[in-house]
Amino acid sequence: MRTVQTVLVSFDIDGTLESGDPPGPVAMALVRRAKTLGYLVGSCSDRTLREQAQMWAQHAIVADFVSLKHELNALRRRIGEARFIHIGDSTVDEHYARLAGFEFWNVHQLPLEGADGWIF
Repeated sequence: MRTVQTVLVSFDIDGTLESGDPPGPVAMALVRRAKTLGYLVGSCSDRTLREQAQMWAQHAIVADFVSLKHELNALRRRIGEARFIHIGDSTVDEHYARLAGFEFWNVHQLPLEGADGWIF
């Protein structure tokens, strides 16, 4: 029997999500799709935890987590065994993602659906 691996997808907000300041290319529809597939979805940003939670609430999405960018490692420890992915737009995003052992996907270079290793 094959077990299904938990997938956690963390999104930067500004420059990544369409609701960011500046807006990014990731539509909330993609976030909703990830949730529908059973992925753990949330944000990891320089914004306060309260601001992040409010952003999700404004889009009627129940985030599984909100985290400060430099605390990705604590999120990883809290979740346990999973595939950890962070999608962002900056070298700072990449730095903290890799430091915590997350895969990093640059929002401007996301693979096409069905591409090897991509989440959809």
